[in-house]
Amino acid sequence: MARNIITGIDTGSSIIRVMVTEQKKDGLINILGTSQKQSEGIRRGYVTHLDDAAKSIENAIKAAEKSSTIPIKRALVAIGGIGLSSIKSKGLIMISRADGEVTNYDVKRAVDQSEANLPNISNRKIIHTVPLHFKIDNNPVIGRPVGMTGSKLEVETFFITCLNQHLSDLIKAVELAGVAVDDVVASPLAMSQAILTKAQKEVGCILVNIGASTVSVVVFEEGLPISLEVFPLGSDYITNDIALGMRVPLDEAEKIKIDYSNVSSSGNKRKLSDIIEARLNDIFELIESHLKKISRQEMLPGGIVLTGGGSNLFNLEEVAKVCLNLPARIGTFSLKKDYSPKNITAITSNLKDQILNDPSWSTALGLCLMNINENSYEFADEGRIKKGFSQGIKKWFRSLLP
Repeated sequence: MARNIITGIDTGSSIIRVMVTEQKKDGLINILGTSQKQSEGIRRGYVTHLDDAAKSIENAIKAAEKSSTIPIKRALVAIGGIGLSSIKSKGLIMISRADGEVTNYDVKRAVDQSEANLPNISNRKIIHTVPLHFKIDNNPVIGRPVGMTGSKLEVETFFITCLNQHLSDLIKAVELAGVAVDDVVASPLAMSQAILTKAQKEVGCILVNIGASTVSVVVFEEGLPISLEVFPLGSDYITNDIALGMRVPLDEAEKIKIDYSNVSSSGNKRKLSDIIEARLNDIFELIESHLKKISRQEMLPGGIVLTGGGSNLFNLEEVAKVCLNLPARIGTFSLKKDYSPKNITAITSNLKDQILNDPSWSTALGLCLMNINENSYEFADEGRIKKGFSQGIKKWFRSLLP
C-alpha cells in the first residue's frame, strides 16, 4: 500500500527549510526527516536570482532526502514576502432555483461574482479565496447558506493575492530543483495551522511572523482569516543596528542578538536592549497602524502570537504587550490544545522536541498539517498547477465555508 508522504518547503529569505512527513490512517503524522540550508537568491520573500534560489532549494531537498531516506518528488510550497497582500470584495446573485433554495452552485456563483467585482489587480494572482459572510435577501446568515431559501444571495469574500512574477519564479526555482509543486500556500496561513488554536481563531487574534527581512501578520476572527499584510523589515535589520551601535562584525552581532548572555558588561546589555527595543517599536507601530486600519486595535482577545526565526528576540513579548495593549506569547506547536503533540511522532525524540518547540519550523510543519487539522484549508484546484502558470492557481477553502 502506498505511503501518504507529505513534504513541505519553506523558502525563507535567510533559511530554506524542508520537512518530510508521513500521514498515518489513524491521524498520526510522523516526521521522517528535515533539513535547513542557507538561502541564496531570495530576498524579502521573492526570488531575485533564479539559479541561486534553485540551487539552495536543491541542496535543502537533497539533505532532507538523506535525513528521511525518502525520495522527494512532490511538495507543498509556502510563499511569503512583500508580494503577498489581501483584499475583500462582495458579490450579489439571484438564487437559481425556482423554489428559492440556495445550492452549492449558488454559493460558487456568488463567490465568483465577488471576484469579478474586485478592483484592478493586474500583475497579481489570487492564491486563496475565503468566503467570510453571507446574506440572503439582505439578512445575515448564521452558519451555512446552503438549504436556506430566498431570492438574492450576497457574500463578502476575502482574497489573498501575490505578484505574478514572484509566484512564477518561486515555482520555477522549485521545479529546477527537481520537485513538482502540488500546491502553493501563503506562509502566514500555513504557519497558523501549526501555531494557533481553534479558540484563538474564534475569538480573534493576530499571528505575527518575524522573519529575516519581512514581518508578516494575519488576523483571524470567527475562525477565519480576515486580513493579511507583509512589512518590508525583519530581524536582519536588528542585526544591522546592533553591528552599527555596538561596533561589532555582522556575524558577532547576529550571535549577540540571538543570545543575550553573549554580552559581557551590564552597560553593553542596556545598550543592546535599547537597540533591540527601538527596532521592535518600529515593527509594532506598523502592526498597530494596520490594526487601526481594519478597526481591530486592542480588540483581539486571543492576543498577539509571535513566531518565526526572529521570535527569540530579547524581551519580545513584553514589548509586544506594551505597544499593542494585547496579550502576547511566543507561539510553538507544543502549546496547541486542539491538536495534541501526542499526534506527532518523529524518527527521534530529539527531532520531535526540536520541531515542536522551535517557532522557525512553524511554516514547514504547518504545510504538512494542511490536510490533517480539522479546520484545515482543503483545496479543490481548478486544474493542477501547470508549468509556467498559464492557468494560474486558485484555491477553494471548502472547510471555511460558514
